[in-house]
Amino acid sequence: MGVLTDEVLAAVGRKGPPRTEVVNRRDLRKYAIATGQTQRRYIDGDEAPPLYHVALFWDVVPLSELSPDGVSIDRLLPRFPLEKAMAGGLDIQYFQKIRPGDVLTGTRTLTSIYEKAGRSGALIFYEVVLDVVRDDGTLVLTEKTTRLLR
Repeated sequence: MGVLTDEVLAAVGRKGPPRTEVVNRRDLRKYAIATGQTQRRYIDGDEAPPLYHVALFWDVVPLSELSPDGVSIDRLLPRFPLEKAMAGGLDIQYFQKIRPGDVLTGTRTLTSIYEKAGRSGALIFYEVVLDVVRDDGTLVLTEKTTRLLR
Protein backbone atom coordinates (compact mmCIF):
# COMPACT_ATOMS: atom_id res chain seq x y z
CA MET A 1 0.00 0.00 0.00
CA GLY A 2 1.25 3.47 -0.88
CA VAL A 3 1.37 6.73 1.03
CA LEU A 4 -1.27 8.51 -1.06
CA THR A 5 -4.76 8.58 0.41
CA ASP A 6 -8.07 8.91 -1.41
CA GLU A 7 -8.41 12.35 0.18
CA VAL A 8 -5.13 13.54 -1.34
CA LEU A 9 -5.95 12.02 -4.74
CA ALA A 10 -9.37 13.72 -4.69
CA ALA A 11 -7.56 17.06 -5.08
CA VAL A 12 -6.68 16.24 -8.71
CA GLY A 13 -8.60 18.66 -10.92
CA ARG A 14 -8.69 21.39 -8.28
CA LYS A 15 -8.34 24.86 -9.81
CA GLY A 16 -6.97 27.95 -8.17
CA PRO A 17 -8.79 31.25 -8.52
CA PRO A 18 -8.06 33.04 -11.80
CA ARG A 19 -5.55 35.84 -11.37
CA THR A 20 -5.51 38.81 -13.72
CA GLU A 21 -2.46 41.01 -14.25
CA VAL A 22 -1.80 43.94 -16.58
CA VAL A 23 1.56 43.93 -18.38
CA ASN A 24 3.33 47.28 -18.49
CA ARG A 25 6.43 48.42 -20.32
CA ARG A 26 8.29 49.51 -17.17
CA ASP A 27 7.96 46.07 -15.55
CA LEU A 28 9.02 44.39 -18.80
CA ARG A 29 12.13 46.59 -18.90
CA LYS A 30 12.96 45.98 -15.24
CA TYR A 31 12.62 42.22 -15.69
CA ALA A 32 14.75 42.28 -18.86
CA ILE A 33 17.53 44.21 -17.14
CA ALA A 34 17.37 42.09 -13.97
CA THR A 35 17.70 38.87 -15.99
CA GLY A 36 20.53 40.10 -18.21
CA GLN A 37 18.64 40.23 -21.49
CA THR A 38 20.55 41.73 -24.40
CA GLN A 39 17.96 41.86 -27.15
CA ARG A 40 16.64 45.35 -27.75
CA ARG A 41 12.96 44.28 -27.91
CA TYR A 42 13.24 43.07 -24.31
CA ILE A 43 15.33 45.95 -22.94
CA ASP A 44 12.98 48.50 -24.53
CA GLY A 45 9.95 46.73 -23.04
CA ASP A 46 8.35 45.97 -26.40
CA GLU A 47 8.04 42.25 -25.62
CA ALA A 48 8.34 40.05 -22.55
CA PRO A 49 11.49 37.96 -22.25
CA PRO A 50 11.12 34.21 -21.68
CA LEU A 51 9.91 33.31 -18.17
CA TYR A 52 8.54 36.82 -17.47
CA HIS A 53 5.14 35.27 -16.70
CA VAL A 54 6.61 33.37 -13.75
CA ALA A 55 7.34 36.57 -11.83
CA LEU A 56 4.07 38.14 -13.05
CA PHE A 57 1.93 35.42 -11.48
CA TRP A 58 3.94 34.62 -8.35
CA ASP A 59 2.31 35.58 -5.10
CA VAL A 60 3.87 38.49 -3.23
CA VAL A 61 3.77 37.49 0.43
CA PRO A 62 5.51 38.36 3.71
CA LEU A 63 8.57 36.29 4.61
CA SER A 64 6.55 34.62 7.36
CA GLU A 65 4.36 33.01 4.68
CA LEU A 66 7.22 31.31 2.86
CA SER A 67 7.86 27.59 3.06
CA PRO A 68 11.28 26.34 4.25
CA ASP A 69 12.51 26.23 0.63
CA GLY A 70 11.68 29.92 0.12
CA VAL A 71 8.51 29.76 -1.97
CA SER A 72 5.03 30.86 -1.02
CA ILE A 73 2.79 28.21 0.47
CA ASP A 74 0.69 26.79 -2.36
CA ARG A 75 -2.92 26.72 -1.23
CA LEU A 76 -3.91 24.78 -4.37
CA LEU A 77 -2.21 21.66 -3.04
CA PRO A 78 -3.56 19.18 -0.51
CA ARG A 79 -1.54 18.34 2.57
CA PHE A 80 0.82 15.63 1.37
CA PRO A 81 2.17 12.86 3.63
CA LEU A 82 5.72 13.65 2.39
CA GLU A 83 7.19 17.15 2.62
CA LYS A 84 10.73 17.37 1.21
CA ALA A 85 10.17 19.04 -2.16
CA MET A 86 12.37 18.81 -5.23
CA ALA A 87 11.99 20.23 -8.72
CA GLY A 88 10.87 17.63 -11.21
CA GLY A 89 10.54 19.61 -14.40
CA LEU A 90 9.10 22.60 -16.18
CA ASP A 91 7.52 22.48 -19.63
CA ILE A 92 6.40 25.81 -21.11
CA GLN A 93 4.67 26.19 -24.45
CA TYR A 94 4.41 29.73 -25.79
CA PHE A 95 1.63 30.46 -28.28
CA GLN A 96 1.64 34.27 -28.33
CA LYS A 97 4.12 36.99 -27.38
CA ILE A 98 3.45 38.99 -24.23
CA ARG A 99 3.43 42.72 -24.90
CA PRO A 100 2.84 45.90 -22.88
CA GLY A 101 -0.85 46.56 -22.35
CA ASP A 102 -1.80 42.88 -22.37
CA VAL A 103 -4.37 41.94 -19.75
CA LEU A 104 -3.50 38.37 -18.83
CA THR A 105 -5.36 35.89 -16.67
CA GLY A 106 -3.59 32.87 -15.25
CA THR A 107 -5.43 29.84 -13.92
CA ARG A 108 -3.62 26.99 -12.18
CA THR A 109 -4.93 23.42 -12.12
CA LEU A 110 -3.60 20.47 -10.14
CA THR A 111 -3.63 17.93 -12.96
CA SER A 112 -1.90 14.87 -11.55
CA ILE A 113 -0.73 13.19 -8.34
CA TYR A 114 1.02 9.84 -8.43
CA GLU A 115 3.45 7.75 -6.45
CA LYS A 116 6.60 5.82 -7.33
CA ALA A 117 9.01 3.78 -5.29
CA GLY A 118 12.48 5.25 -4.93
CA ARG A 119 15.67 3.81 -3.46
CA SER A 120 15.00 5.53 -0.15
CA GLY A 121 11.24 4.95 -0.10
CA ALA A 122 8.10 6.43 -1.57
CA LEU A 123 8.14 9.44 -3.87
CA ILE A 124 5.10 11.55 -4.66
CA PHE A 125 4.93 13.40 -7.95
CA TYR A 126 2.43 16.13 -8.70
CA GLU A 127 1.83 18.33 -11.72
CA VAL A 128 0.31 21.79 -11.85
CA VAL A 129 -0.65 23.41 -15.16
CA LEU A 130 -0.87 27.19 -15.52
CA ASP A 131 -2.91 28.42 -18.49
CA VAL A 132 -2.43 32.09 -19.35
CA VAL A 133 -4.96 33.80 -21.63
CA ARG A 134 -5.51 37.34 -22.89
CA ASP A 135 -8.70 39.18 -22.01
CA ASP A 136 -10.13 38.11 -25.41
CA GLY A 137 -9.61 34.44 -24.48
CA THR A 138 -6.53 33.89 -26.68
CA LEU A 139 -4.20 31.30 -25.15
CA VAL A 140 -0.79 32.87 -24.58
CA LEU A 141 1.06 30.01 -22.87
CA THR A 142 0.79 26.87 -20.83
CA GLU A 143 3.26 25.91 -18.15
CA LYS A 144 3.40 22.46 -16.60
CA THR A 145 5.39 22.21 -13.37
CA THR A 146 6.30 18.82 -11.93
CA ARG A 147 7.49 18.51 -8.34
CA LEU A 148 8.62 15.54 -6.30
CA LEU A 149 8.14 14.97 -2.61
CA ARG A 150 10.12 12.53 -0.50
